[in-house]
Amino acid sequence: MKIAGVVLAGFSAALMVSAAQAQSAQPMHISLTSYAFTPATISLKAGTTYRLHLTNESRKSHDFSAAEFFAASTVAPDDRAKIEDDSEVEVGAGKSADITLTPNRAGTYPLSCSHFLHAMLGMKGTIVVQ
Repeated sequence: MKIAGVVLAGFSAALMVSAAQAQSAQPMHISLTSYAFTPATISLKAGTTYRLHLTNESRKSHDFSAAEFFAASTVAPDDRAKIEDDSEVEVGAGKSADITLTPNRAGTYPLSCSHFLHAMLGMKGTIVVQ
């Protein structure tokens, strides 16, 4: 029973850290339209926790595809399942999604919509972490 209590206490602590992280996160609003991200350049600071609020304002489905950025960030446990294949967040037409994360490494990361021809039509951007 002691082991179960220790495991349960550790799980509870992880949930509290996740909830605290989400509450203290700086909001960053990003619009997805046909065919652009606004802002096209997203500027963040390493070590700062953000809540990315992705809003699809179009009638078509889009995604926020940034595999290198997600790999260089710590994503809140509650939001990991929203990132498909560790690389993209699907946002349906007229829908929104929130991802809480902390960028860990400075760098410039590519951003695009991976749907057929969307990047070619201009739906791409850059994430700059300082």
